[in-house]
Amino acid sequence: MNLENYYWYFKSALPKKTCDKIIKKGLAQKDELGTIFSFKEKNNKKELIKKRNSNISWLNDSWIYDIFHPYINTANKNANWNFDWDWSENCQFTKYSKNQHYDWHCDTNSIPYNLPMDPNFNNKVRKLSLTCNLSDPKDYKGGELQFQFRNTNDPTKIDTCVSILPRGSIIVFPSHVWHKVTPVTKGTRYSLVMWSLGYPFK
Repeated sequence: MNLENYYWYFKSALPKKTCDKIIKKGLAQKDELGTIFSFKEKNNKKELIKKRNSNISWLNDSWIYDIFHPYINTANKNANWNFDWDWSENCQFTKYSKNQHYDWHCDTNSIPYNLPMDPNFNNKVRKLSLTCNLSDPKDYKGGELQFQFRNTNDPTKIDTCVSILPRGSIIVFPSHVWHKVTPVTKGTRYSLVMWSLGYPFK
């Protein structure tokens, strides 16, 4: 899918107190090692962390959706994507400490969700992804969000999105766009990730 805009960002959108509130909420939850759709039980932890190494917890407070949904709607319109979506999954609070990272990936699965008992998910796909940088860039090094636009004239070109380095910055992008988080080399980077779902494209 060719796009006019591969992402849309809002620099320093959230105030410090809101970032602190989300971090406090995220750290209060039991965390786990982030996994990957394509990894099966037979894959061991050593192999997993070569691809993805981050600690995550899950949030579904309504006030968090109230904060971020307007940004998703605005980006969807302003970037001229105009994707139909109607539900967002649980929010992922992510902690990247020293040497943690997430290699190249996209957020979509190869087929729609098959969850007949849950109409919010069933037969839907991830269409829009959101990431909010909750940390002050002075508190960590590395951990940069990078994009690779694989269906352009130069698929090897890597775009490091420095525009969202300021704390509270938000970026929204189509979930099929390839991206990565480079290794953190110092300190800790906190972020919030959200995926918005809709029925497959027609």
